[in-house]
Amino acid sequence: MKLDRITSNPNRMNGQPCIRNLRLTVRRVIELLATYPEREELSQEFPELEEEDVKQALIFASSYLDDRIIELPQSYETVA
Repeated sequence: MKLDRITSNPNRMNGQPCIRNLRLTVRRVIELLATYPEREELSQEFPELEEEDVKQALIFASSYLDDRIIELPQSYETVA
């Protein structure tokens, strides 16, 4: 998928990845999603933030997380 809404400019927001050259970083969008569980409320507070912006911010952020296996101690019990 092409992330054409994620921009990075060294002269804006210290080069952090932003949404469409706005002063709204990808990190801030992820924080907002945690703060505003209702998308309608988020849209009211940040009307410039479009649904495609949110989608691409999530894809961008998830691309920095890699899958890895974490060994748990043997004393760790799982709940079934």
